[in-house]
Amino acid sequence: MNYIKKEYLIKNLHCAGCAAKIEEAVSSLKGIKEVHLNFMKKKITLKVPGEDEKSFLNEINKVADSIEPGTYFEDIKDKSKDLKIKLSGLNCAGCAVKIEDQVSKLDFVDTANLNFSKQILDLNISEKNMESEIFKKVEKIVKSLEPDVNVAYEHPEIVYHDHGHDHFHGSMAKKELLFLLVGGGLFIAGLFLENIPTLKIFLMVIAYILVGGDIVINSFKNIKRGNFMDENFLMTIATFGAFSIGESSEAVGVMLFYKVGEYFQDRAVENSRNSIESLMDIRPDYANLKDSMGKFEKVSPDKVSIGDIILVKPGEKVPLDGEVSKGRSAVDVSALTGESLPVDVSLGDEILSGSVNKNGTLEIKVSKDFSHSTVSKILEMVENASSKKAPSEKFITKFAKIYTPVVVVAALVIAFIPPIFVGEFSSWFYRALIFLVVSCPCALVVSIPLSFFSGIGAASKKGILVKGGNYLEELNNVKAVVFDKTGTLTMGKFKVTDIMAVNGNREELLELASAAEWYSNHPIGECVKNAWKKPINEEDIEDHFELEGYGIKAHYKKDKILTGNAKLLKKYSIDFEEADLLGTVVYVARNDVYAGYILISDEIKKDSHKAVKQLKEIGIKSFMLTGDRKKVADKIGKEIGIEEIHSELLPNEKVDHFQRIKEKIKGSVIFVGDGINDAPVLALSDIGVAMGGIGSDSAIEAADVIIMNDEPIKLREVIDVAKFTRVIVLQNISLAIGIKLLVMALGIGGMATMWEAIFADVGVALLAVLNSMRILKQK
Repeated sequence: MNYIKKEYLIKNLHCAGCAAKIEEAVSSLKGIKEVHLNFMKKKITLKVPGEDEKSFLNEINKVADSIEPGTYFEDIKDKSKDLKIKLSGLNCAGCAVKIEDQVSKLDFVDTANLNFSKQILDLNISEKNMESEIFKKVEKIVKSLEPDVNVAYEHPEIVYHDHGHDHFHGSMAKKELLFLLVGGGLFIAGLFLENIPTLKIFLMVIAYILVGGDIVINSFKNIKRGNFMDENFLMTIATFGAFSIGESSEAVGVMLFYKVGEYFQDRAVENSRNSIESLMDIRPDYANLKDSMGKFEKVSPDKVSIGDIILVKPGEKVPLDGEVSKGRSAVDVSALTGESLPVDVSLGDEILSGSVNKNGTLEIKVSKDFSHSTVSKILEMVENASSKKAPSEKFITKFAKIYTPVVVVAALVIAFIPPIFVGEFSSWFYRALIFLVVSCPCALVVSIPLSFFSGIGAASKKGILVKGGNYLEELNNVKAVVFDKTGTLTMGKFKVTDIMAVNGNREELLELASAAEWYSNHPIGECVKNAWKKPINEEDIEDHFELEGYGIKAHYKKDKILTGNAKLLKKYSIDFEEADLLGTVVYVARNDVYAGYILISDEIKKDSHKAVKQLKEIGIKSFMLTGDRKKVADKIGKEIGIEEIHSELLPNEKVDHFQRIKEKIKGSVIFVGDGINDAPVLALSDIGVAMGGIGSDSAIEAADVIIMNDEPIKLREVIDVAKFTRVIVLQNISLAIGIKLLVMALGIGGMATMWEAIFADVGVALLAVLNSMRILKQK
């Protein structure tokens, strides 16, 4: 049968829990394969038989509408599109702000986000067929502001191997450095020729042309384009002004140190980019695909299909998620989870893409295609994180737009108003030139986004994915954490510890429960099926239905089977005696008659108590919401140190309790969960945290922070990263604004020279960039 891959927009879908149900229901339809629903992007991808495409669309629309009324799917092929453009060589942060602002105003551009650290312009355009025209308009805007920047389509397969370039690379680097060295030598020589004024000025002019000729040329080009407020123009006016009042040494010196400062600033920014990108260097270059003849061929990972066999040799990255079908080895998962100890894998074990094979050779049966593999999800999250800007970043962007014009106007006032009353025009004109030199906000525009990007990179190094700078900043305001229990504070690895059958046939009771739970992906259901260890004929299972907060209803071999908690049997008015046991009790009824129960036990994660204790140390309260029985919840909660415990909750009751907690807490509230039923609460929380290793896809999509190795103690670590990032951001803001204001004040009073002004510009920018890099060094 010929299958085609389809992608649809999902309209009117507002419930994350319903999204999971829709994905499961669509997956169960005959003829449909590889269903992946992205709740956050409101998209679903699937494979359908090509000849029946329209009939399948009608069928899945009916399914969606039955689960959440009004929800339907719309073909995405002629609608919106994400467009990524690489701006290689973009090293002017002020220009980056202008580019983003102008591009965002283009027709058919819904959103525009420029990631200065990665030199990528990320657009969402409303009309796919306008892509080429929009690209040309973007190129025109970029070239008008930064003529030397290379504008090209960004290709996902190479983005993480591209380390960028700038004006100082290759032959241009040698030329620039030669001019700087010769110009610097002439400048120094001129300083010793005070007694020969004509020769001194001649050497200074030559030095100025060598050092700052390109700045002057670019400034005149920008004037033609109507660009008056860029650094080239301001430096040209400032240094020409210095020449005009006889300060030739200062004019050349300022230009020289401006260029040297820019050079080191560019190097620092480039090194920062490389350092951050190296943290996420997990994209595989190739996969060794096994062909029909049993031979292996190197192919692109996106050419591999589900069910294919791939070979991973020692030292190679695992390119796709799968299951080990042959061999045993130790794999390095530090890039995914932050864990330094290798993990042993052998036949039948799950293995994630992005891991590195340490010693043995492995054959892996692929379980997910490349676009839905772990490595792709991680890279997509990190890449998209830059588009979610923190309030501090947004403030700096707005501040940068008004700062330069205000300072330039102030310079004009200082140059021409005081001389009317006190004379000394050249003195006041010189003071005005100081204002021009410090009028660029680059120190802020470069360092603040870089700080948040470094914070996100530092968290990822620890196995924590933060989806945006806004969430990283919000973590500083957290006053309470609300935990789910199962799979969050406990292992979520259940085992059957007791079976009590009314008629004494324990094996028959386990078979009934296993059949009812056969299609369930809940940890308790998985536990029951694992305990049965025998196949179930799926043709014997009919009318399978999951009752949220209660359990499962299904028909098996024509018998009506109920499995779930005590509330389920009470709901169906079944007579039974409730067991008072420590653990999770799964009650079973056949044809509305009580058949017995299965006792399932879980264990507390070893770091749960320490995690809660560390949160309490920094003034964060802890709560627990769970659907489990009160006796079990109270014992686990008290053992861990939870301050307030709410148990026996249905999904909608979890939402109600969470809202009450939010109302009484003055500050932000985190919710930490892992299951499908947690998705609605994750979406409601100020910051939703999902346990990524065993968490459901819908919970991960609804979450803002993902802990890859499922350790609650990582919560304190990510909060520490957030707090340190804020400290660095505040330091950079204070450093940049404080020194600029100080130099301006000293300049007005005649106590500062253009040397101090150039330090307040490029010197402070360089210090701020280097300060931002401290975040990556935090342990």
